[in-house]
Amino acid sequence: MDIREITDKKIWEDFLLGVSEKTFLNSWNWGEFNKAMKNKIWRLGVFNNKRLIALGLVSKIKAKRGTFLLLQHAPCIIANGEQFLKYDIVKSFLEELKKIAKEEKAIFIRMNPLWNRDVENIDTVRKLGFTEAPIHANAYESTWKLDISLPEDELLRQMRKTTRYLIRLASKNQDIIVEKSEKPNDISIYQELNKKVAQRQRFVPFSSDYIKNEFDIFSEPVSSVNRNSQIVLFLGRYKDEIASAALVIFWSGVAFYHQAASTSKFAKLSIPYLVMWEAIKEAKKRGCILYDFWGYVDPIKQRNHPWAGPTLFKMGFGGYKKEYLKTQDFPISKRYYLTRIFEKIRSFRRFSI
Repeated sequence: MDIREITDKKIWEDFLLGVSEKTFLNSWNWGEFNKAMKNKIWRLGVFNNKRLIALGLVSKIKAKRGTFLLLQHAPCIIANGEQFLKYDIVKSFLEELKKIAKEEKAIFIRMNPLWNRDVENIDTVRKLGFTEAPIHANAYESTWKLDISLPEDELLRQMRKTTRYLIRLASKNQDIIVEKSEKPNDISIYQELNKKVAQRQRFVPFSSDYIKNEFDIFSEPVSSVNRNSQIVLFLGRYKDEIASAALVIFWSGVAFYHQAASTSKFAKLSIPYLVMWEAIKEAKKRGCILYDFWGYVDPIKQRNHPWAGPTLFKMGFGGYKKEYLKTQDFPISKRYYLTRIFEKIRSFRRFSI
């Protein structure tokens, strides 16, 4: 096996079409987003007998706690990759990443591949020298998914009864409309709503630059033939006021409900339910076969987790959970262990309620 950088967008995107477990964090555009955020990137591919069998987007993250190399939801491996292939592929990545880490003065490597959370996969990363990270990699380790290849009537039938009722109730209210926008200038509407929600719920939202860069980069047309943007801003209005908004990314046959915000002022009108349903219908129109609700926690076992409420909301639309390998770290320097202590303390403070 040999590893080298991939500079051709078509080669990169075409390979990912044949990968079953993937998110837009693997996309070419996410690399462009990282560059816009001033993160150095490497698009690496593993070849076996000149055949591309895996790839991964690597970004250099500069943080106060130390610089590290990050692979979010990567590496991506060809469908039906055997267990031994995973070991050899990650080993190839590691050999290259150790060199990059030395050049870039990174103190550890962090990855969270979309591999099933099972004994075999845990054993594979342990043999390679990885240890479970104290925090996630700003990318989910579990999510809720919905097969949207079914007809709309069937999707409605499979929903929780209350969810179905609230969608119909909101859709009958003539004062409620859901608009779709692909205009980068409209992102300021979402940002304002998101800031209000963050203040109310006491969390730190993504920065304005983060949201703007994400929208700008994914707003580019899919291709010269398909002029659709890869991102849509759904705005739920009650009369003339924005009550709910969602940023949905459409990529490689999958729709990703990446960000959302809603005001408590119109909570009784159930506008977020209609916004979600309109996003699902748009995904079907675009030929997507899967809807990724982006993040999941067990709402019973982790009822105090900040995601517990949003997860219950997502589950009402039907679907199934997917749990992946926990985020993994590979130490490069002894300084990593100080970072690990710092992150453990931060994680404890964040989720102790």
